[in-house]
Amino acid sequence: RRAGVGVREGTVLGDGREAAARAPSRGASLRLSRRSGRARRSPQRRRHVAVFYHRFGQRVRVVPSGEELVTKPVGGNYGKQPLLLSEDEEDTKRVVRSAKDKRFEELTNLIRTIRNAMKIRDVTKCLEEFELLGKAYGKAKSIVDKEGVPRFYIRILADLEDYLNELWEDKEGKKKMNKNNAKALSTLRQKIRKYNRDFESILQIISRTLSSLQMKMLRRMRRIQKVREKTLIAKWLGSLKLAVPLAWFLGCPSALLFPPGSSDGDEDGVSAAAFLKKKSEAPSGESRKFLKKMEDEDEDSEDSEEDEEWDTGSTSSDSDSEEEEGKQTVLASRFLKKAPATEEDKKAAEKKREDKAKKKHDRKSKRLDEEEEDNEGGEWERVRGGVPLVKEKPKMFAKGTEITHAVVIKKLNEILQARGKKGNRASQIELLQLLVQIASENNLGEGVAIKIKFNIIASLYDYNPNLATYMKPEMWQKCLDCINELMDILFANPNIFVGENILEESENLHNADQPLRVRGCILTLVERMDEEFTKIMQNTDPHSQEYVEHLKDEAQVCAIIERVQHYLEEKGTTEEICRVYLRRILHTYYKFDYKAHQRQLTLPEGSSKSDQDQAENEGEDSALLMERLCKYIYAKDRTDRIRTCAILCHIYHHALHSRWYQARDLMLMSHLQDNIQHADPPVQILYNRTMVQLGICAFRQGLTKDAHNALLDIQSSGRAKELLGQGLLLRSLQERNQEQEKVERRRQVPFHLHINLELLECVYLVSAMLLEIPYMAAHESDARRRMISKQFHHQLRVGERQPLLGPPESMREHVVAASKAMKMGDWKTCHSFIINEKMNGKVWDLFPEADKVRTMLVRKIQEESLRTYLFTYSSVYDSISMETLSDMFELDLPTVHSIISKMIINEELMASLDQPTQTVVMHRTEPTAQQNLALQLAKSWAAWWKTMSACLTTSRAPTVATSEKDGYRKNEGYMRRGGYRQQQSQTAY
Repeated sequence: RRAGVGVREGTVLGDGREAAARAPSRGASLRLSRRSGRARRSPQRRRHVAVFYHRFGQRVRVVPSGEELVTKPVGGNYGKQPLLLSEDEEDTKRVVRSAKDKRFEELTNLIRTIRNAMKIRDVTKCLEEFELLGKAYGKAKSIVDKEGVPRFYIRILADLEDYLNELWEDKEGKKKMNKNNAKALSTLRQKIRKYNRDFESILQIISRTLSSLQMKMLRRMRRIQKVREKTLIAKWLGSLKLAVPLAWFLGCPSALLFPPGSSDGDEDGVSAAAFLKKKSEAPSGESRKFLKKMEDEDEDSEDSEEDEEWDTGSTSSDSDSEEEEGKQTVLASRFLKKAPATEEDKKAAEKKREDKAKKKHDRKSKRLDEEEEDNEGGEWERVRGGVPLVKEKPKMFAKGTEITHAVVIKKLNEILQARGKKGNRASQIELLQLLVQIASENNLGEGVAIKIKFNIIASLYDYNPNLATYMKPEMWQKCLDCINELMDILFANPNIFVGENILEESENLHNADQPLRVRGCILTLVERMDEEFTKIMQNTDPHSQEYVEHLKDEAQVCAIIERVQHYLEEKGTTEEICRVYLRRILHTYYKFDYKAHQRQLTLPEGSSKSDQDQAENEGEDSALLMERLCKYIYAKDRTDRIRTCAILCHIYHHALHSRWYQARDLMLMSHLQDNIQHADPPVQILYNRTMVQLGICAFRQGLTKDAHNALLDIQSSGRAKELLGQGLLLRSLQERNQEQEKVERRRQVPFHLHINLELLECVYLVSAMLLEIPYMAAHESDARRRMISKQFHHQLRVGERQPLLGPPESMREHVVAASKAMKMGDWKTCHSFIINEKMNGKVWDLFPEADKVRTMLVRKIQEESLRTYLFTYSSVYDSISMETLSDMFELDLPTVHSIISKMIINEELMASLDQPTQTVVMHRTEPTAQQNLALQLAKSWAAWWKTMSACLTTSRAPTVATSEKDGYRKNEGYMRRGGYRQQQSQTAY
């Protein structure tokens, strides 16, 4: 603690006692007051020095006389009694600090340390102190709950988060950081973002308040700058004796421009105040109009802030004399408001205010109309109320310029050279469209028009600088129209050849004697158009009407692809034909052909083959179209990717139309499952979609085992949604960064191509139920039985763990309840759980032939329930009649006979058939439950004994080392292993 003792100049004290002995008394140079504790200077002693010394581990300062005695804590020890080396030491009182002061001071010390670390970019220190700050804040939680969160704490949280964000965005600075700082930066950034969630509302309010204050300060600084500029202009023109008109014009007092006593306005003996007195008495009519106009123009700015600015400008000097105030009296009377004396004056003043407000509103609307928005795309234009704004066309060529092919091509190259500059995309498209019009007006030929249209379509594709953004509806429609116009020109002029292998030097745009040659690839434009359509569908809400409107454009896209297909079939290469065929296939393979399906159903049985051909020729069947396109690709394509996509689309289309055997054979012959893992992600997604559709097709045909095998890989992974390209899982989003997430989202399939995931899971679970329940009944006592479907067993365990069993609600609960009923052999209950109104609406009605699927499913439930019943209750019966089983499961007798015969042949059921009586005679060779347990115990004991015997044999076997030691002990000498073995072999021989 610090204490003050007066000493003479040059005296150095070495010990506290000596200082107390040498200290003067009350009448000396320094005395301490008991009440105030202030050091008083004595007139006898004027000059003293400050001396530091230590006593009992404390630093004590001897202050010169006249300084104020201040007690300051040292080392963070709060509440200690300060050491005062004076006569009044025992009279001082102990300072008691509140818990609030202690806690808040601890927080402020830590905050100060954090700010110091921020200045030197020591992120590691910031992390350590932030952790201590959090602990200190936790200790002060009770005080904060009463007093509220302190402002300095919120401020450091906001500042620290902004500081860390700046460091994070500074790529170069992060590279220069050492390893500890970089690691601490990422750790502290995560912690502060997580910690600030508790103060999110307060931080948002603070940020909004700060932004509004910044805007206000910016406006205020602009107004102050304007006032200063007006003042400088006025002083510059002061020599022209225009003080009062200038003051009226600028809207400020002339005394501010020409203060009293200044020489600017008194050159000819007439001061500005005198001139103002003369003019202020009765201004003329013209001056009134001038004043009125100037007042109206200056009312746009806020009156209150402007008044404050004039006040600050006028009262900047504190030494104004009374004479100056007297000279400004007349001026003040002019600017001060007068109270209305009568009601007429009140009405007039009110009317005047209304007129001012109306004029102010008109001026604001006029100013807003005249403002030009900085719109890069140039899509929005502010127009005057009700009056259409006619935009002038940009001048392409100078007046009198002859429009020729060379001039147009030169202008086209100039426009293309400016491509890519900021804010130039919309204007470039307008210039190119205008150039096409000029070329058509001057009859420059179709070659020039085609070249310019190629560049227009490319500019439309490049309008969005970001790859992830999609085209706006206006640009999309322009693109479709421009491609259609281009195709019209190409079909109307067969002598025009277009290709990307044509060099610009060898182009022929106007020489009609030779075929016209234009550089460009129409197929590339169409492929890009197809990709843009996919992006539009990906970025549109699938549950909105806008998605339906965009989906209607697919007809135009397909029509354009078909036109390009016809054009390339005549003039294109084999590679280009394969590419356009693939585009046609990708827009066809997922669509169910209802027309062909109806023709197939309504075709009479006795019709001839010619009638069938005529019906197919009325509209090309999608199956025939897919067959023709895919076979061409199989034969002509040289790239594996196009052929792989064509095969998968062909299989998908077969499976969608219930052609199971064709789809299965094509999949097996292609051997795609062997090397599909090496394909790119879009092809892998197409493969997964094809396998799912193949499994659903097998289920519709009643092939539950094939359906289960096809769907097993997709459903067992638990990531069916992601594998089919129908969305990203939340848990997988944490494993990838933002760029990877954008790439994954661009691979997603549009909503109209989605496969219903609930239908997929239901098909898989029902197939697993039809396979697993009979298997479980047949191997109930087998300890080594395998699981056919882990996911199905998981659903069964979840259903068994439920404490309260109610009626099933979800699809999974319906399948679990049906499985329990089938396990007991109750096929009717199982049927009621699988096929009902709720399940029909969720799953079964989504199939093309729903009634046929339901009929097949009932038949499968009956057959598998019969098998389960025989497996479960065969030990109870000596014999059972097949007619009884037929009545019980509502199956015809041949079907029951077939099922039981297969079970006996496969040795699943130990029984025999008695043909005369139509009964099944059980052999009772199956062990009972007690016998099964005994057999399992015996097997376990046998396995245990075998293991123990092997262990004992290994432990008793002699080793090489012990044999050598025994031979050495028998005085045979130490020999090498080879010699020892050789001797043994000789002895044995």
